[in-house]
Amino acid sequence: MGAARCSRLLPLLPLLLLLLAPWGPRVSGALRWPRRRWPVPYRRFDYRPKTDPYCQARYTFCPTGSAIPVLKEEDVIEVYRLQAPVWEFKYGDLLGHLKIMHDAVGFKSSLTGKNYTMEWYELFQLGNCTFPHLRPGMDAPFWCNQGAACFYEGIDDAHWKANGTLVLVTTISGAMFNEMAQWVKYDNETGIYYETWTVQASPDKKSTVWFDSYECSKFILRTYQKLADLGAVFKKIQTNYTSIILFSGEPIYLGNETSIFGPQGNKTLAAAIRDFYNPFKPHQSVREFFVDLVKIIDHVILNHEFYLFYNLEYWFLPMKSPYLRIIYEEVPLPVGSKVSFGV
Repeated sequence: MGAARCSRLLPLLPLLLLLLAPWGPRVSGALRWPRRRWPVPYRRFDYRPKTDPYCQARYTFCPTGSAIPVLKEEDVIEVYRLQAPVWEFKYGDLLGHLKIMHDAVGFKSSLTGKNYTMEWYELFQLGNCTFPHLRPGMDAPFWCNQGAACFYEGIDDAHWKANGTLVLVTTISGAMFNEMAQWVKYDNETGIYYETWTVQASPDKKSTVWFDSYECSKFILRTYQKLADLGAVFKKIQTNYTSIILFSGEPIYLGNETSIFGPQGNKTLAAAIRDFYNPFKPHQSVREFFVDLVKIIDHVILNHEFYLFYNLEYWFLPMKSPYLRIIYEEVPLPVGSKVSFGV
């Protein structure tokens, strides 16, 4: 198998029942963020910082990755939708029954006959993107939450077909592929942090979305949209994607690491955030896990509290029923803004 799966959820599956709640006091409404733009725009950066050696992955990120090649402009490239259950390479269709899926995109060159796979996922697995480490001697939670694109030669047909999807969605020119490659470079260098959660006001499809996730499926959707804008015409087929959604009232802005955990920070709030994340630490025993799980469920249901880390800032979510859902919903293939190249 070419690369590790996008949402490395299996070790977290019990935690997904969980849905989260913190320790600590409720947050005063006086701290509400004055700006009212929802969803909060995902922040982009000028460059990708080096990762801290403390951050380690069980599975190596993009082990067979390579640079995206420059194809001949007259080449005709088939574009494939790839989808398979998370951890399919290890557990088969287990998570497919829960519709917890990973997405990628495949390409096949007509001139060379070569196949390629492109995907986007966490550098240090999903757990590190969703929950921080509480390191001794450090007041602020420590995050290993970068995500990035991975490109490599070949399409593992057996992997994608066995329990998932491998289907042709459009055909593009080599020139369009090369333009897409330049966009991928920009997207990958500026969109560097993985965001697990979508947060919205209710299960109603028209409800307000407070925060949008930034993970593997969103990269694929951005890639499809870029190809459509370049002139690609997509087939009319149904395409569904997995989202993990938290439900809350209007979020309350708390501040960044410096304003909360710095020398002039809010020590009470800092302690509450650390206490919130503590039950999500790796567990050494089954008993320890269930003790923390009971605490998590108690707090999310009874106290309706959650602390979200987004754009390197902390927010308070006043949680409400049904607290968490994993959904698998249709997102149609895009229509571009340019006239088709007629490939």
